[in-house]
Amino acid sequence: MSPSRSILLVGEGNFSFSASASQLYSESETSVTATCLQHQEEALRHEGAASNIQTIKDSGGTVLFEVDCTKLEQCASLQGRVFDRVVFNFPHCGRKSGVKKNRELLKNFFLSCVQVLAEDGEVHVSLCNGQGGTPADQPKREWHNSWQVAAMAAEAHLILSAVHPFESERYQNYKCTGYRSQDKGFHVEKGLLHVFTRSLPYTSGQTLKVEEAVEGETVQYNIPAELSDFIFRRFLCSDSVHPVKLVQDFLLEGLAEKWLVSMTTETIPYLLTAKQLQTCCDSESTHCYWIHPLEKDFSSDAHTSTEREKDQGCADTGETPSASCVTSDKVDRIKSKGVESLRSACSIDVDPEGETGLYLLRPSLLPQMEELSTKKEELIDNAGSHEGNNDSEGNKEDEACGGCNGVTSLFGVSGVVFRNVPISLWALPAFHELLLRGVFPPESDPIKSLGHKLETLLAPYGVSLVAEQGGLRLMAQPMGLVGKLFASDNNVSVTVSLNLDLLAVLLFSLPDWRLLWSHDPRFLKQFTPRPSPGTPFRPFSLFPEHFNFDISFWTGPIWEEKKFHGVVREASRGTVEQVKLIDMFSHPDLSQTSYCYRLIYHSHTHALSHTQALQFHKHLESLLSSWLQVTIR
Repeated sequence: MSPSRSILLVGEGNFSFSASASQLYSESETSVTATCLQHQEEALRHEGAASNIQTIKDSGGTVLFEVDCTKLEQCASLQGRVFDRVVFNFPHCGRKSGVKKNRELLKNFFLSCVQVLAEDGEVHVSLCNGQGGTPADQPKREWHNSWQVAAMAAEAHLILSAVHPFESERYQNYKCTGYRSQDKGFHVEKGLLHVFTRSLPYTSGQTLKVEEAVEGETVQYNIPAELSDFIFRRFLCSDSVHPVKLVQDFLLEGLAEKWLVSMTTETIPYLLTAKQLQTCCDSESTHCYWIHPLEKDFSSDAHTSTEREKDQGCADTGETPSASCVTSDKVDRIKSKGVESLRSACSIDVDPEGETGLYLLRPSLLPQMEELSTKKEELIDNAGSHEGNNDSEGNKEDEACGGCNGVTSLFGVSGVVFRNVPISLWALPAFHELLLRGVFPPESDPIKSLGHKLETLLAPYGVSLVAEQGGLRLMAQPMGLVGKLFASDNNVSVTVSLNLDLLAVLLFSLPDWRLLWSHDPRFLKQFTPRPSPGTPFRPFSLFPEHFNFDISFWTGPIWEEKKFHGVVREASRGTVEQVKLIDMFSHPDLSQTSYCYRLIYHSHTHALSHTQALQFHKHLESLLSSWLQVTIR
């Protein structure tokens, strides 16, 4: 407890806990306000109440009677006051009230106490073992038979941040009372103290207007609202302590033990042209965000990428915040050299003549890698001209290379990329890709050499290498593919593609990749000391509940499931972690098809209550009806 703090205790019986707390904090600047529901005369009937009340007052505390903990905002004596801690010990409705009534008590208490809680305050609720309904209870009760304390707190936008054993011995004079409205105590021996804090509010996705130079032309376009929180976030800037950046630094430092490694300092547009995509990728597979440029009379109040960059800094290349995220130079078209190696790592949906249009958000940084290859060759040529001049210099270069066996360097680029994928546990609509390319001597086995080094770095975190034609796949459980190695130019040139977000989940034991995009300062605070990989993340929201809702609707003969998933992301504010198709029926006469999907709402970053999830679901129904013209069943 830090100095100058204030504590509000509610639902007191004999005031023994408040008296003990007053004595415990008597030498600090902490003020204690103790309240109970009863009239003063009734409260004084409890054994020891009178002396406990006097102890509180002698310690500088305040005692209030007839205070309903579910209507704190209506108490005249509390008007205009906020507290750093609100404490409710072993709440109970009295007599033989069931779990439903006690859940209602908890929910109403939480809704009321946030009215008098400081912004960074805490709510402490002590419950008997098993009542809370969380995995911290041992044994854990069945869900329907518990008080569902985390779910009730979420109704007031509070998250469960910690659970501790209730330390009754710390409060020496504490005598529990109130069991079934008697002076009889609860079983507090294995009781648990639940600590709740405020959740950040949900924010709506906004369509961002961006301007970029692509192949010499200025293109003005909108970033889809569902992606607005995945752009301009500065994760890879040089001064960043974000786990994605820490993982990139870890990998680059590990590879630099054997090879010279350098990252590009050039900025790269978010947009690709359809021709660029065709050059680097085959047309067999998956998902792209196709972009339709805006009209030339672009709104004057729209932010260009450069203007927005001044406020938010560079998100992609590891440059300082003052650098521009969007290049104004002409982007050269991908040359034919290296095309085969690029194709082996990227398979994206290509339909430039269909509805997709001319531009798309980059699904990979591979189209820009050819520029790196050109610069790499220039450096190799320069190194070669150096080599014969002075043997001692050549030896020094070999020594600096760390025994790199003739490899001049690995060149790299990193940044956020976008994939229009269906919603599932480990499908990321945006993630940070790290690409590295090196040219090896013909007699070497570059795939084996690089693979062995990556395996050494990542195997302790559950990453394994699986051989495939032309390269290696980096696999991990439960997410699957986290990277690839592939060769071209007669197995001399090697490219490494790594998903930094999924690797960050593995290396720091994150429960959910969506945490990486959290705005909550409690997330990034854990990484400020720059912890080494293997340091487990401590969740600031414990045991968040799942809520399942089904949605059924009729569609016409054409159903675009990609757009459905996009609407789900936007309507749910990213809280839907999985979408499952559970039923489909085509009407033989009406040329209509009925779909039924099950949506799983779950958040490790925000308080998600049943009420909030239902609101998101109702909003989804409205958007589907208006945007995709479906008929909700």
